[in-house]
Amino acid sequence: MSDAETSVSATESTTEAKKKVLLEVNDLKTHFPIRSGVLQLTTGHVKAVDGVSFKVHEGETLGLVGESGCGKTTVGRSLLRLIPATGGTVHFDGTDVLHAGGMELRRLRREMQIIFQDPAGSLNPRMRIASIVGEPLRVHKMCTDKDELRERVEALLVKCGMPRLAADRYPHEFSGGQRQRIGIARALALEPKFIVCDEPTSALDVSIQSQILNLLADLRDDLGLSYLFISHDMAVIQHICDRVAVMYKGKIVEQGSREEVIENPQHMYTKALLSAVPEADPMQKKQRIKFEGMAM
Repeated sequence: MSDAETSVSATESTTEAKKKVLLEVNDLKTHFPIRSGVLQLTTGHVKAVDGVSFKVHEGETLGLVGESGCGKTTVGRSLLRLIPATGGTVHFDGTDVLHAGGMELRRLRREMQIIFQDPAGSLNPRMRIASIVGEPLRVHKMCTDKDELRERVEALLVKCGMPRLAADRYPHEFSGGQRQRIGIARALALEPKFIVCDEPTSALDVSIQSQILNLLADLRDDLGLSYLFISHDMAVIQHICDRVAVMYKGKIVEQGSREEVIENPQHMYTKALLSAVPEADPMQKKQRIKFEGMAM
């Protein structure tokens, strides 16, 4: 490595060290019981998440990547307490998330949000968009005036690339990409600091994926958001993430900066994931790497 490269690397490390740690996860475990027999006795456990540790800094996007079934979605839902964790610790901005209760938990609900994978399934088909996006504001009593609520909902929709009149329509009247924009607007309603993006583009056409990724990146920069971006697609992770954590069978097997993980992967599973990313040039063929136990 040249002196210039060493200097750049040192500068990046210093900048990283100065960033405030917003979310710190240590040895997180989420196990699900296996029940069998007439009495449905517990005969074992599925270790969906088995000792995961990572940090997310302010204004940063950490990509959590792995194949389906590796436990990455369970990580995201466990740290938001949508699924009860079995063990470990989660600290958000100095607060113990897993043991918070009462007003403290209510505050965390405002500051930590999620964007779901399936935009159609995450929106109530019987509610108008105005009610869907405005519901968090009503529940948390952040807006009680009807006219003010309407104005804030419309402003959120516009910020996410939707017209104001979309507020009067139902979810089924929109495309998949538009529904995901509505889901993003709902996640932004409470002005959170941190958002779990649970494969927000995997259910969308390739032509729409880049638009949603660019929207998320712009919102992160404009609002100072931090993301845990969950995906099985290394190409998507490369596009939006600052750092990458690779997950396999409930554990993180490798993590580092985007450049470190993608350009110089150390674990064979990471190399296998990268080898599965298609080349832009159809004439250029890539040698696929097979990893034992990996669904290819």
